[in-house]
Amino acid sequence: MTTAPTVRFVLPTDFDQWLPLWDGYNEFYGRVGETALPAEITRATWARFFDAYEPVHALVAEADGKLLGLTHYLFHRSTTMLGPTCYLQDLFTSAASRGRGIGKALIEGVYEQARIAGVTRVYWQTHETNQTAMRLYDQVADRSGFLVYRGRL
Repeated sequence: MTTAPTVRFVLPTDFDQWLPLWDGYNEFYGRVGETALPAEITRATWARFFDAYEPVHALVAEADGKLLGLTHYLFHRSTTMLGPTCYLQDLFTSAASRGRGIGKALIEGVYEQARIAGVTRVYWQTHETNQTAMRLYDQVADRSGFLVYRGRL
Protein backbone atom coordinates (compact mmCIF):
# COMPACT_ATOMS: atom_id res chain seq x y z
CA MET A 1 0.00 0.00 0.00
CA THR A 2 1.62 3.26 -1.07
CA THR A 3 -1.25 5.60 -0.22
CA ALA A 4 -3.26 5.77 2.98
CA PRO A 5 -6.59 4.01 2.67
CA THR A 6 -9.73 6.07 2.34
CA VAL A 7 -13.23 5.06 3.37
CA ARG A 8 -15.97 5.94 0.94
CA PHE A 9 -19.41 4.88 -0.23
CA VAL A 10 -19.45 1.92 -2.56
CA LEU A 11 -19.98 2.73 -6.25
CA PRO A 12 -21.78 0.66 -8.90
CA THR A 13 -18.42 0.22 -10.65
CA ASP A 14 -16.95 -1.45 -7.52
CA PHE A 15 -18.85 -4.71 -7.94
CA ASP A 16 -15.92 -6.75 -9.34
CA GLN A 17 -13.74 -5.79 -6.35
CA TRP A 18 -16.55 -5.86 -3.77
CA LEU A 19 -17.64 -9.40 -4.68
CA PRO A 20 -14.42 -11.18 -3.57
CA LEU A 21 -14.60 -9.31 -0.25
CA TRP A 22 -18.26 -10.28 0.15
CA ASP A 23 -17.41 -13.89 -0.71
CA GLY A 24 -14.53 -13.83 1.79
CA TYR A 25 -16.83 -12.48 4.49
CA ASN A 26 -19.37 -15.22 3.86
CA GLU A 27 -16.66 -17.89 3.76
CA PHE A 28 -15.29 -16.63 7.10
CA TYR A 29 -18.70 -17.29 8.65
CA GLY A 30 -19.01 -20.73 7.04
CA ARG A 31 -21.46 -19.85 4.31
CA VAL A 32 -19.86 -22.08 1.67
CA GLY A 33 -20.85 -25.17 -0.28
CA GLU A 34 -24.36 -26.27 0.63
CA THR A 35 -24.75 -23.34 3.05
CA ALA A 36 -23.50 -20.70 0.59
CA LEU A 37 -25.74 -17.72 -0.01
CA PRO A 38 -27.73 -18.02 -3.21
CA ALA A 39 -26.58 -15.64 -5.96
CA GLU A 40 -29.99 -13.93 -5.82
CA ILE A 41 -29.22 -12.74 -2.25
CA THR A 42 -25.90 -11.30 -3.36
CA ARG A 43 -27.59 -9.54 -6.29
CA ALA A 44 -30.37 -8.18 -4.06
CA THR A 45 -27.87 -7.02 -1.42
CA TRP A 46 -25.81 -5.21 -4.05
CA ALA A 47 -28.91 -3.56 -5.55
CA ARG A 48 -30.07 -2.33 -2.12
CA PHE A 49 -26.95 -0.18 -1.74
CA PHE A 50 -28.10 1.93 -4.69
CA ASP A 51 -31.84 2.06 -3.93
CA ALA A 52 -32.74 5.31 -2.15
CA TYR A 53 -35.75 3.62 -0.53
CA GLU A 54 -33.62 0.97 1.16
CA PRO A 55 -32.10 1.61 4.60
CA VAL A 56 -29.04 -0.52 3.71
CA HIS A 57 -25.72 1.22 2.99
CA ALA A 58 -22.18 0.17 2.14
CA LEU A 59 -18.76 1.69 2.70
CA VAL A 60 -15.48 0.39 1.35
CA ALA A 61 -11.86 1.03 2.21
CA GLU A 62 -9.66 1.72 -0.80
CA ALA A 63 -5.97 2.35 -1.40
CA ASP A 64 -4.14 2.55 -4.71
CA GLY A 65 -7.36 1.78 -6.59
CA LYS A 66 -7.88 -1.52 -4.75
CA LEU A 67 -10.70 -2.30 -2.33
CA LEU A 68 -9.31 -3.60 0.98
CA GLY A 69 -12.45 -3.99 3.05
CA LEU A 70 -16.17 -3.46 3.29
CA THR A 71 -18.86 -2.67 5.79
CA HIS A 72 -22.62 -2.76 5.41
CA TYR A 73 -24.96 -1.03 7.81
CA LEU A 74 -28.59 -0.09 8.12
CA PHE A 75 -30.74 2.33 10.05
CA HIS A 76 -33.89 1.13 11.80
CA ARG A 77 -36.39 2.11 14.45
CA SER A 78 -36.15 0.96 18.04
CA THR A 79 -38.79 0.53 20.72
CA THR A 80 -36.42 2.02 23.30
CA MET A 81 -35.41 5.20 21.46
CA LEU A 82 -37.22 8.01 19.67
CA GLY A 83 -34.70 8.25 16.86
CA PRO A 84 -33.33 5.49 14.67
CA THR A 85 -30.38 3.29 15.55
CA CYS A 86 -27.66 1.89 13.30
CA TYR A 87 -26.87 -1.79 12.91
CA LEU A 88 -23.41 -2.48 11.50
CA GLN A 89 -24.24 -5.79 9.87
CA ASP A 90 -21.11 -6.80 7.96
CA LEU A 91 -17.43 -5.90 8.36
CA PHE A 92 -14.60 -7.57 6.49
CA THR A 93 -11.06 -6.80 5.36
CA SER A 94 -8.97 -8.79 2.94
CA ALA A 95 -6.45 -11.11 4.56
CA ALA A 96 -3.56 -9.08 3.12
CA SER A 97 -4.96 -5.88 4.68
CA ARG A 98 -5.47 -7.09 8.23
CA GLY A 99 -3.60 -5.40 11.05
CA ARG A 100 -3.39 -2.09 9.15
CA GLY A 101 -6.30 -0.29 10.76
CA ILE A 102 -8.75 -0.94 7.92
CA GLY A 103 -11.43 -2.45 10.18
CA LYS A 104 -11.18 0.45 12.60
CA ALA A 105 -11.39 2.97 9.75
CA LEU A 106 -14.51 1.25 8.41
CA ILE A 107 -16.16 1.28 11.86
CA GLU A 108 -15.29 4.96 12.21
CA GLY A 109 -16.82 5.53 8.78
CA VAL A 110 -20.08 4.00 9.97
CA TYR A 111 -19.90 6.09 13.14
CA GLU A 112 -19.54 9.21 10.99
CA GLN A 113 -22.50 8.31 8.78
CA ALA A 114 -24.58 7.60 11.90
CA ARG A 115 -23.66 11.02 13.35
CA ILE A 116 -24.63 12.71 10.08
CA ALA A 117 -28.00 10.88 10.21
CA GLY A 118 -28.55 12.01 13.80
CA VAL A 119 -28.20 8.50 15.19
CA THR A 120 -26.80 8.11 18.70
CA ARG A 121 -26.09 4.37 18.76
CA VAL A 122 -24.29 1.94 16.47
CA TYR A 123 -24.27 -1.73 17.40
CA TRP A 124 -23.14 -5.01 15.90
CA GLN A 125 -22.53 -8.63 16.72
CA THR A 126 -19.77 -11.08 16.05
CA HIS A 127 -19.23 -14.76 16.62
CA GLU A 128 -17.83 -15.65 20.03
CA THR A 129 -14.83 -17.30 18.36
CA ASN A 130 -13.82 -14.13 16.50
CA GLN A 131 -11.25 -13.15 19.12
CA THR A 132 -9.11 -11.11 16.73
CA ALA A 133 -12.00 -8.84 15.80
CA MET A 134 -13.13 -8.57 19.40
CA ARG A 135 -9.78 -7.07 20.37
CA LEU A 136 -10.56 -4.21 17.98
CA TYR A 137 -14.22 -3.99 19.00
CA ASP A 138 -13.26 -3.68 22.67
CA GLN A 139 -11.26 -0.58 21.72
CA VAL A 140 -14.03 1.20 19.80
CA ALA A 141 -17.24 0.13 21.58
CA ASP A 142 -18.67 -1.32 24.78
CA ARG A 143 -19.93 -4.90 25.04
CA SER A 144 -23.65 -4.83 25.69
CA GLY A 145 -23.81 -8.18 27.46
CA PHE A 146 -26.67 -9.34 25.27
CA LEU A 147 -26.61 -12.72 23.54
CA VAL A 148 -28.24 -13.35 20.17
CA TYR A 149 -30.93 -15.99 19.72
CA ARG A 150 -32.39 -17.00 16.37
CA GLY A 151 -35.50 -18.93 15.60
CA ARG A 152 -35.68 -20.60 12.23
CA LEU A 153 -39.08 -20.51 10.60
